[in-house]
Amino acid sequence: MARAQVMLMAVALVLMLAAVPRAAVAIDCGHVDSLVRPCLSYVQGGPGPSGQCCDGVKNLHNQARSQSDRQSACNCLKGIARGIHNLNEDNARSIPPKCGVNLPYTISLNIDCSRV
Repeated sequence: MARAQVMLMAVALVLMLAAVPRAAVAIDCGHVDSLVRPCLSYVQGGPGPSGQCCDGVKNLHNQARSQSDRQSACNCLKGIARGIHNLNEDNARSIPPKCGVNLPYTISLNIDCSRV
């Protein structure tokens, strides 16, 4: 009898958890990297930004709605930028306005992500 009660409780718990609305999945660096990868040639001094670059930047901007998401994306972008050889910071800084994305802060390798 005890085993049946435990199973019933487990099934009830699973059903309750399935009914609870889930929070949006946090933004992770792999996802951020995949969205901004088309911008790589531009931030290394090439022409652009390309349409794919702008699409990725817009998608990232639209997905980073909460402060926590914006801070995660910011930290990911800083890490990605530090790994780019021949980074042209002026080109990187120009991507949001050239892509029609309005950011209330300036892009920089020294940005304090806790304030975005």
